[in-house]
Amino acid sequence: MTREEKAKYIDELVEQLKGNNVIYLADTAELTVEVISNFRRRAFKANVSLRVVKNTLLAKAMDKVEDKDFGNLKDTLSGATSIMFSEVGNVPAKLIKDFRKKNDKPILKGAWIDEGVYIGDDQLQLLADIKSKEELVGEIITLLQSPAKNVVSGLKSAGGTIAGLLKTLEERA
Repeated sequence: MTREEKAKYIDELVEQLKGNNVIYLADTAELTVEVISNFRRRAFKANVSLRVVKNTLLAKAMDKVEDKDFGNLKDTLSGATSIMFSEVGNVPAKLIKDFRKKNDKPILKGAWIDEGVYIGDDQLQLLADIKSKEELVGEIITLLQSPAKNVVSGLKSAGGTIAGLLKTLEERA
């Protein structure tokens, strides 16, 4: 790889690092071509971008990104490294967990999610349990609807009278 090619490669990585808030680093070494192709297909279907990167070039790209602090994530850059980008924080973790039901790898090296740094494969379950923005919004809407449902059911059950409504609300309190 020439210097110009390396510079272009680093610039591409810098743009990807700047443009994504969910970044996973995984060890995919020793996987056969067939297995890694299967993993790539699953990643593509889950809207996860996956590419194998050179550690030294990724470290240089991380240094060039000024507005993000990758913390100890650069310390995980040894051996074969694949980088995964996603829109949703828990999707790559779930993808790795599901894929490892039949394979030993990929192993999670680390992740950077919205300013949070997670190091090591022992963080995989924690990352898989993170709720997505859509899941959190759904829970909030459910919680907000609950009091309104109580009032409506109180109105219906008491026949719609004020005395019946007060009695129903008193019983629920």
